[in-house]
Parts: sequence; structure tokens; C-alpha cells
Amino acid sequence: MADPSTYRPAPGAIPLSPGVYRFRDEHGRVIYVGKAKSLRPRLSSYFQDLANLHPRTATMVTTAASVEWTVVGTEVEALQLEYSWIKEFDPRFNVKYRDDKSYPELAVTLNEQFPRVQVMRGAHRKGVRYFGPYGHAWAIRETVDLLLRVFPVRTCSTGVFKRAQQVGRPCLLGYIGKCAAPCVGRIDEADHRELAEEFCDFMAGRTGNHLRRLEDQMRVAAAELEYEKAARLRDDIEALKRAMEKNAVVLADGTDADLLAVAEDELEAAVQIFHVRGGRVRGQRGWVTDKVEDVDTAALVEHALQQLYGGAGNEAQGEVVPREVLVPALPEPVGPVQEWLAGLRGSGVDLRVPQRGDKKDLMTTVERNAQQALALHKTKRASDLTTRSRALQEIADALELDSVPLRIECFDISHLQGDDVVASMVVFEDGLARKGEYRRFQIKGFAGQDDVRSMHEVISRRFRRYLREREQTGEWAVVEEEDDEPTTPATPTTDDGRPRRFAYPPQLLVVDGGQPQVAAARRALDELGIDDVALCGLAKRLEEVWLPGQDDPVVLPRSSEGLYLLQRVRDEAHRFAITYQRAKRAKRLTSSGLDAVPGLGETRRTALLKHFGSVKRIRSATVEEICAVPGIGRRTAETVVQALSSRSPVAFAVNTATGEIMEDDAQQNVASSESGEPK
Repeated sequence: MADPSTYRPAPGAIPLSPGVYRFRDEHGRVIYVGKAKSLRPRLSSYFQDLANLHPRTATMVTTAASVEWTVVGTEVEALQLEYSWIKEFDPRFNVKYRDDKSYPELAVTLNEQFPRVQVMRGAHRKGVRYFGPYGHAWAIRETVDLLLRVFPVRTCSTGVFKRAQQVGRPCLLGYIGKCAAPCVGRIDEADHRELAEEFCDFMAGRTGNHLRRLEDQMRVAAAELEYEKAARLRDDIEALKRAMEKNAVVLADGTDADLLAVAEDELEAAVQIFHVRGGRVRGQRGWVTDKVEDVDTAALVEHALQQLYGGAGNEAQGEVVPREVLVPALPEPVGPVQEWLAGLRGSGVDLRVPQRGDKKDLMTTVERNAQQALALHKTKRASDLTTRSRALQEIADALELDSVPLRIECFDISHLQGDDVVASMVVFEDGLARKGEYRRFQIKGFAGQDDVRSMHEVISRRFRRYLREREQTGEWAVVEEEDDEPTTPATPTTDDGRPRRFAYPPQLLVVDGGQPQVAAARRALDELGIDDVALCGLAKRLEEVWLPGQDDPVVLPRSSEGLYLLQRVRDEAHRFAITYQRAKRAKRLTSSGLDAVPGLGETRRTALLKHFGSVKRIRSATVEEICAVPGIGRRTAETVVQALSSRSPVAFAVNTATGEIMEDDAQQNVASSESGEPK
């Protein structure tokens, strides 16, 4: 625990200008980001008597080891920079809204050659139009089923689409008229895209034009005595009207607005948002958060608006800003926030608190939903928090730690009969998985089933990276070690060039294994001079906890929450390692038939496999068919045909225990082994 007076800026050093500030801990990790219209009074408020601070604010300033700030020109710039830094650093002490449930959304993949309509969850992707979120996936499917009669857009998966292209026959939806069947050429790419865009227009609330167009076509067909066509158009109109009726009209004037309500207590807050388009509720979502500071409703609203619209300039993130945004309290000051929203929308935005009428009544409904969400969240979280706290305390007591291990890292080694040796590192913070910080490693120093040497190598590489980053306090430049792979794309560096990879150590290091693996990990730490990280191993057979240098294990009761948490950490590391090992082996075996083709690099091998689907189909293809692949010339195609025809086909099989693709000899090895899956 740090004393805030040790890093308090000198009197008069803090400017009076608007700006954004960052608190960092002893490892240089950003733990809090804030903004202020005047930096000096705002930052000075953190360095008062701890007894006068909010409990969580006091925890933040005693966890921090330094503070820095950046001066900006206006409060709008401060708002934008604060949002950017919160997204980049993910500070643990900032107000961070979490979805209170996983909401499904209706998505149209306009980034594909033939757009597809489907149900999606999770983060938004670039080039995809989203509608919702909806309360239930079945509600989306019912709506789509009605609309496909009028807008027969593709809904099949990529695999089904490619199979239909190969066999020249559409799927069932193509036969019953609920798909335009672009897979077999019934509709070309341009017409199908236009159909998908009309579907998006209808879902966005622009329904009048489509209904009027269909009604005009129906009257023309009836006048020309084409009664069957008129009847089909009549049924299409009824289907569209039934789809529209699923969203009740709540604002008769056809308003486009987002209504945001907050329910809160001293420690937590819940936010509910209703998306109203064309006077109808088109979607609903909810968030919950811990109140880190003593923030009021206006500040919670400002943070919610940042999260909701912060990525509005990028269609892969954020919501589109509507004309009206109705909130329970206006941010203070409201001008910069309103100017920021107007800049995102490209025109004026009416940010206000509804006072009377239908909008006030609807806001009351949204507030009631927020109160129910907070009550439900507290009911679930009370047990969850208590259980996690008890588990961490039991681990600390059993291992005789000075404090509970808030950050736990676990390592596991995986291979198949000594081949494709890989390792995984998973991270748990406060008893919860931190998947963005998972890492995976390739072990290339040696082959074979030597888990002990592999564990020593992985631990050495992980903490060597940590020491290198800790020592380079200047530029923090880090030379990447080969095959230390993040699970997500590389994180951009901060303004001082510091990458966010292995920058801070765990309080507890767990290895999957017994005495040998623990001894190897201890030896790696000793060689690097690391003596402030607790270490243990969890052996699978009897679930014993092994400590370095001890002949007897620590045995936790089977009903222990601490043992259950360690098992979850170990099992997650095992799952992550096996997933990586299988993916690497499957990739190697899938492309192994093309490796011997001279002059064929990784890019063109990938292009061939993507076009044909397998080495078997490439082997049966003609020179002209191979030439049709982008980037493949005739000479290369002839080389591929000659090379594959001269090789005997590689027999592939599937290991039924793991679902992994492998060659016949590998399958025989697995069948003869004691276990039918990678270690």
C-alpha cells in the first residue's frame, strides 16, 4: 500500500487548464483515467485525508504509485481523450459498464460477397449492420421468418452455401421461396445486395415506402387480372404488417430516440436503455457497474453515453446517435457532451430530461426496468462475490500467503505423442477469468514428452519478458520473443511506447503438475531472481497442491471453494492449451499435401485451400480450374498438378476421442496410447 504523499505533485505544478489524468501503479499499469475542466482542483482532491475519501477512491490512491496528466484545448477534447484511454488501458478502478446479460442481435453481413442475415452476440464486427438488441433469440427468428417472404436474403452458413454451389442445388429455403438462392445463380450479386439493403431499410424503420410499393404492385396485378400474383403480394403485405406489429407503438409522432435510465445505490448502479425508432421500441439493453468513486447520477449518465456512443464513428462499435437522447439527469457541464454527440451524428442532438407526456411515461417504464435489473444483479452477485472472496482467502490461508492472490496465472503444457509441443498461460483476477490477457507459447527448443523442461522454458520466457519491461523504464522498448502469442490482436502501445503484454507479475503462479513441474518453475524463477511470486502446482490425480521444496502436498478439503477455484484455473489452462495444440496440428496436416510443391508459398497455399476446401479436391482439379484461383498462374498450376499427381494420397482419419484430423499413422499411435487425446 503506497502513501499518496510520496507521489503528490509539487504545489503549483498542476495546470489550471482542462485535461485528462492517469494514475499508475508500481508496475506502470494504468489503474484510473479521469478528466477535468481544471486539472489542479480536481487532482488536489485526491490528496486529502484518506478518511474523507470514498472507500474505493481511497483504495485507488493507495494502490497508485504515480500520477500524470495531459493538457487539452477544450472540454470536448478531454471527453474524447478520456474515452480513448479508458478503451485502451481498461483501468480497473474506472466505472465500467458490463452487459447484465448476453443480448442477441439481428445482423446483416454486408461485408460479405453475398450478405447473410443471422443472429449474433458479442462484439460488433466491421461491415456488419446490427438491429436490436432483442430480449430473446426466438424473437429475432420469428421476425426474420416473416420478412424472408418479402426479402428472401441468404441465411445459410458458409459451409452450406459452398456445398450448394458445388452440387448446383439450393437448400430447402431456396425451394420454398424464402431464399433467392444466389448459391446457384438464381440472383446475381448486385441484385442480392440490393435485396439485403432493402431488408436493412425495413428493419431500420423505413417501412412506409416498402408497403406502398407492394400495395401499388398488388393493385396493378389485380387490374391486369393477374390474381395469383396479386394474392402473393397481399400475403407479403400481411407478413410485413405482422412483423411490424411485434414492436408496439410507444411514441405516436414517429420519434427516433434513445431513453437511458439509472438505478443506483452506494456501491453499484444499473443502466437500462430503450432504442426507439419510428415511434417503436426496436431494442433494449442493460448494463451494471461498480461505483468506484463517489459519483452522482449525472456522472453515471456521462459514462454511459461514452460507452454507448463512443464508437459511433466506426460501424463496428457503438450505436448510431439518434435525434433525441433522453436521460434522468444532465451531465455537468452539458455543453461539451452535447457538442460531442452532435459531432458524432453530424447534426444537432437534443440531450434532455423529459418532463411530461408520452416520453416521460416511457422514461418511467425504463427506470422501472433499471430498478428490477439492479435488484436481480445484487441477488446474483451477493452470492458470487462472497464465494469468490472465500475461495481466495482459503487459498491464501492454505499456502500461507501474506495477502489474498488477486491475480493468478496458470501454465499448462500440451502435446500429442511429443509432437507440436505448446504451452498456455491463463489469467484470473479477483477470481474471474481475464481472457484478454491469456497467452500461448510454442516450445521449439526440444521435442518429446518432457513436460518439466517445457515448463522451465515457458516460465523463464514469461518472467524474462517481465524483467525486461520493468528494467527499461525509459523507452520501454520490448523485443518480441518468437511465438509468445496473444489471444487477441497486438495491443497498441501507449504514448510512451510501452506495450501491454507481460508488464506486471501475478501474486500466485500455478502450474499444472506435481513436484517435478513445481521444481522446474521454482528453478526458472530463482535463475531470474524472482522471489516475490508465490508458486504452487495442482496435480490431477488426487487434486493435491504442491509447494516448492516440500515433500508432502497440501490437501484442501473436497468441498473447499479454494480448491474449486484452483481446479477452474487449471482446467481453463488445460482447455486453452489443448485448443491451441489441436489447431496447430490440424493446420499442419491440412496443408501438408502442398508443402512439397516447389515455388508455392504460404499465401498461395492458403488461397488454394480456401478455394477448393481440401487437398483432395486440389488433387482432382484440372490446370484450368487451378488457374482460376487469384494469384495462381498457369505455370504454377501445372507445377501443382504435377507435384500432387506424383505423390501418393495422404490418408487422413479422425480421432474420435478428440475430433482431431490426423494421418493414419498418427491415429494408430493414439489408438495404442493410454489416452486418446493430447496431454
